[in-house]
Amino acid sequence: MQKAGGIIALIAGVFGTGAAIITLFFGGIASAVDAEGASTVVGLGWGGMLFSFATIVLGAVAMGAKGKVPGILLIVCAIGGAILGGTIVAIFMVLALIGGILATIGAGKAGKEPVSAT
Repeated sequence: MQKAGGIIALIAGVFGTGAAIITLFFGGIASAVDAEGASTVVGLGWGGMLFSFATIVLGAVAMGAKGKVPGILLIVCAIGGAILGGTIVAIFMVLALIGGILATIGAGKAGKEPVSAT
């Protein structure tokens, strides 16, 4: 289950990067026509880019790690990306949150052996 969470996080990070590029594009267009709040949209785009890249890295680390730390960091990164990345990025950060939860839960069950009733 930990590898599945990492794969889901990788997919969410790639799509989140695309969403951040779209946000930067619209922020650039708004800035070119001197729209109000354009700098905020550009800032959200850069925040989305940062958290999407971090999601990609943490998703790859979560696939190969043995502990719960990458999964927990992935959850924190998904929440931060949803807050600071804009609306489009936030949609994919929900997917990253699910991947982080799966990676965290999967790490807890990886080292346990089934109990036999003998």
